[in-house]
Amino acid sequence: MDIRQITYFLEVAKSNSFTKASENLHLSQPALSKMVKSLEEELKVELIDRSARQIALTDAGEIVFEQGQMIMKSIDDLSTNLYDLLHLKKGKVKIGIPPLIGVLFFPKIIRGFKQLYPDVNIKLIEHGGNKVKQEVEDGVLDLGVVIEPVDEEQFDIIPLLNEELMLFVHSAHPLVHKEIVEMQDLKNEPFILFSEDFSLHDRIIQECIRAGFRPNIVYESSQWDFISEMIGEELGISIFPQSIVKKTDQSLVKAISIVNPSIPWKVAIILKKGKYVSHAVREFIRYISFFCKSNYADQDNS
Repeated sequence: MDIRQITYFLEVAKSNSFTKASENLHLSQPALSKMVKSLEEELKVELIDRSARQIALTDAGEIVFEQGQMIMKSIDDLSTNLYDLLHLKKGKVKIGIPPLIGVLFFPKIIRGFKQLYPDVNIKLIEHGGNKVKQEVEDGVLDLGVVIEPVDEEQFDIIPLLNEELMLFVHSAHPLVHKEIVEMQDLKNEPFILFSEDFSLHDRIIQECIRAGFRPNIVYESSQWDFISEMIGEELGISIFPQSIVKKTDQSLVKAISIVNPSIPWKVAIILKKGKYVSHAVREFIRYISFFCKSNYADQDNS
């Protein structure tokens, strides 16, 4: 059974006439009769009662007519849905982001993308970077936005932006008068870090060890703003990306550049290698890449 057989049979049934159906289909009547007959032979049942002057459907024909209409509607719906998908009238994107990246960049990105594609469903999942990587690898997420470095054998990586990590201290801290600090200057400081499932947690510890000491971690949290408030209460210091400066209360918390070496903070999109990438996901990647180049070009070139 193929679509042409069903299409031709349905036209005959609607027209109650092979002659009218052949005219509507721009097909010769013998060819049309042959096609309907082949459908009856394939189904091993008579669909049309040809004994009367005006043809009529048999009981089996009524069933095939009803089901055939449903089949054709499904095919029409399939074509429409595929068209909508290809032209981004619908679709879905499931993204994993650490809260820090989310609060810095994503509200404007989501708003701009939704204005262009209002019917594409964006689902944001907030996790630490380590968990985002795992869920992209497991196929739970379409993509993740994380901090490099990332395993290039596991993921396809699309760089987004590059800025520096900075030291954040209370405005009364002894280091606040310095324009720059080195990591070794922080060996006796109490650190407030993101919890262990955040990439920045491991990164700061590695940088401290590289500078010759293991950090004294007094508090951990999954919320950047809570960490900022604890700094404001003189409970410790922390290290955040440069962009967080404009999100903090600068009367209480001050940011200082870290040098020798500076610590890059590189944000990238990751996708599982070999995983199918939908049209909606591709367009979202294109949009976020354009957004970051347009809005953070100066930081990328700094």
